[in-house]
Amino acid sequence: DVPKGDRGFTEISYAAERKLLDNDQFFHPEDALTKGTAALWLLRMRNVEELDAMEEEHLPELLERYPIIDIEDRYELVGDMQELNDMILRLNTLLYEEVHEISFYAENFHGKGTAFGETFDMNAMTAAHLRFPHNTLLRVTNLDNDTQVTVRVNDRGPYVHGRSLDLSLAAFLQLTERSAGVLRNVRIERLGDVSLVSRCGSDAPRFQRRITRDVRFHRGVPHTLALGDDLGLDSTRFFVVRTVTYPDGNTVRLERWIAPGIRFQFTPSMEGEYTFRIGTGFGRERTFTMHVVACN
Repeated sequence: DVPKGDRGFTEISYAAERKLLDNDQFFHPEDALTKGTAALWLLRMRNVEELDAMEEEHLPELLERYPIIDIEDRYELVGDMQELNDMILRLNTLLYEEVHEISFYAENFHGKGTAFGETFDMNAMTAAHLRFPHNTLLRVTNLDNDTQVTVRVNDRGPYVHGRSLDLSLAAFLQLTERSAGVLRNVRIERLGDVSLVSRCGSDAPRFQRRITRDVRFHRGVPHTLALGDDLGLDSTRFFVVRTVTYPDGNTVRLERWIAPGIRFQFTPSMEGEYTFRIGTGFGRERTFTMHVVACN
């Protein structure tokens, strides 16, 4: 009964979506909690599978992959908060230690639809995964060179045996060169649902809308953006996104002309300051600075 917009609404809605509430959408904190139910809740919160593959009958198979409790103890009650914290720690450790093979997809799919009804943009920080729910946010680390990128799941795949993830080209290039093709020593950390991870409070963001006197964005570049959120720019006039400089100092030359009615989309991959060099069809340019912060 928490109204939309009130404190806690996002968390409660997420709990309902992940089946942490009973069928009448109530939470009963006084009810006894079994270890099996607690394990199932933790696995659902960490998005290890699609929801329909995380029902009670799937628990033995899930615990075989993620043995955070002994299967024969699933009907025992959780004794105290420390016991629950131990389960969380074991799950975090198991997920952290998994090593994966990943690759990327690019031009052949650019502009086509994803499994979740979005338009695939090889320049956005997104990924395809066979099981993780739509909008799961992932931190991907190349263990060979310690580079990282944060991506949002917006597609299904890959359909290659033994491969865990397909990144967009832009995300893959944050980890290695395109010629590498496949990475086989990768850590994938599940940060949770983007609606929770990227929420930074209720303050309304301030936007930088004007490129020149006559060319404006409909919304603009925010001074501050949450890690996991997308930057979208569109205008009634032609404009070009020439370069973007990342917080680590790396400058990527884009030279992407955006026509009226078309939206330029960019997903930050790391915290820090981003600088965009944007021009108009009349040859004028302006730089925009945006700070990206991680919050929860």
